[in-house]
Amino acid sequence: MSRSDKHIYFASDFHLGADTPEESSRERECKIIRWLESIKDRCSELYLLGDVFDYWFEYKKVVPKGYIRFLSKLADFTDSGIPVHIFTGNHDMWLSNYLVNEIGVKLYHDPIEITLHSKKILLGHGDGLGPGDHGYKLIKKIFRNKFNQWLFARLHPNFGVSLMTFFSRKSRAYDKEDNSFTAPEKEWLVQYCEEQIGNRELDYLIFGHRHLPIDYTLSNDHSRYINLGDMISFNSYAVLADGELTLKSYENPSLRIFGN
Repeated sequence: MSRSDKHIYFASDFHLGADTPEESSRERECKIIRWLESIKDRCSELYLLGDVFDYWFEYKKVVPKGYIRFLSKLADFTDSGIPVHIFTGNHDMWLSNYLVNEIGVKLYHDPIEITLHSKKILLGHGDGLGPGDHGYKLIKKIFRNKFNQWLFARLHPNFGVSLMTFFSRKSRAYDKEDNSFTAPEKEWLVQYCEEQIGNRELDYLIFGHRHLPIDYTLSNDHSRYINLGDMISFNSYAVLADGELTLKSYENPSLRIFGN
């Protein structure tokens, strides 16, 4: 099977570093590695759309400890010639050059438009897009400011990582309050996608952040908003094969897909 005949995989919201009542971060890491092992032979490209880590900050000489097994598996992909693309999310927006230099991933901080399998696709994490959520949009601007990042880097890593862990936990608790697909006019990413298809032709608009596996056909009756769900509650991901995008799950035989 040639590389062009293989599949392209998309996943998001691993939140490595965060334990849940159902599983520890280490257990989730091992599950994700099993998933990566299961797709490697069929994978031509891998896209991870943000919140791969529950928190991340790169000091000049220090990065958060842990995730060795996961990072080694990503290196296995890139060493095998499989491109790995990582988008920053609201929990790991401070990813910088470490994974780029050490593993060879391609890193993105904003949504991008690409063509894969002759399909026009918009990709991003999904945080801060669409109307509403003005408080987070302000916080995002503050956190992405280079001077503010420089100030944070002056903190000792022990204190800085502890501070990030606290705010990440608070953010996840807030996200859990919104865990069902509501009317389209109340879904900010649906509204964002409708705006985007009004400006240009797109086949798929793929995001994470929402923590729900969603496949929603937009108002033009052919563009589809896809949300990847997460590897916490749903073990969900998407695969593009022969131009058709499908939501699937790993070790979860009863995946529920939200949308139309």
